Amino acid sequence: MSQPDIYWEGASGQKYGYWIHGFNTAWKEASGNYIYAKETSPGSGRWVPIYIGQTKNLADRLADHEKEACARRNGATHIHAHVSSSDEAARKREEADLIAKWKPVCNEQLK
Repeated sequence: MSQPDIYWEGASGQKYGYWIHGFNTAWKEASGNYIYAKETSPGSGRWVPIYIGQTKNLADRLADHEKEACARRNGATHIHAHVSSSDEAARKREEADLIAKWKPVCNEQLK
């Protein structure tokens, strides 16, 4: 398997590898974590997370996500994602770790 495009660091210091995709990606039916993100300036390789989530099925969840409109309004241009454990608790720990550090604007639990 190829190296991830980007590593996101959580509040714990743990780094998680993600691949960068466009909005029109054909997603796998697999469990995973994802981040709606925007690049701080084109070509910079520096990203800001707009929404962070996890799912048991990337294909179903990202096909019609209720937070996509919020993410796009806030500048998201890509989805960073990776297939991860089918263990929901592990996916949620990763999600919570990343949210704790980055505090994305579209994650309601922060309001």
